[in-house]
Amino acid sequence: MIRTATPDDVPVIHTMVRELAEYEKAPEEARASEAQLREALFGERPAAFAHMAVDEAGGEPVGFALWFLNFSTWRGVHGIYLEDLYVRPQARGGGHGRALLAELARICVERGYERLEWSVLDWNRPAIGFYEALGARPQDEWTVYRLTDESLTALGSAG
Repeated sequence: MIRTATPDDVPVIHTMVRELAEYEKAPEEARASEAQLREALFGERPAAFAHMAVDEAGGEPVGFALWFLNFSTWRGVHGIYLEDLYVRPQARGGGHGRALLAELARICVERGYERLEWSVLDWNRPAIGFYEALGARPQDEWTVYRLTDESLTALGSAG
C-alpha cells in the first residue's frame, strides 16, 4: 500500500499538490512546477522525500506524503517534518493516511529521529480528529511565522 516515490510519480504528485491546495482554499499559492518537484525530490542533492499510497486493487496512486529532515537542538537529533499529507477523497477512510504516517514513524524509529511534526489548518476538523486519534498532540504554545514574497525580499535585501 505504501512505497517510496520514484521520478515517474512526479506528475501525479504535482497533480495531488494542486488538489491539496484546492482543498485548503489556496490554489493560487501552489506554484511549484513538475520540474521543481523533480529537482527537489530526485536531483543531485534532494531536499525532500516522498512516499506514495497506492490502491492495492489497481496499483494507482491515491495519496502521498512529502517530507524533509529537520533538526532539534534540544534533542540533538534529526526529525521529520511532514510538508504534505494528502489522500484523494475517493480513497479516504481506507487506511492510506494512517499507513503513510506509520511509514514515516517507522523511518523515525529506525533512524533514531525523535520527532515527526507537521502543521494542520485550524479549520480542518477531520484531519485534526484523525491526527489526535493516532496520539499526535497540538503544539498550541507555538505560533508559526513565515516570511515570503515582498517581505522576504525586503529583509533579504536590507543592508
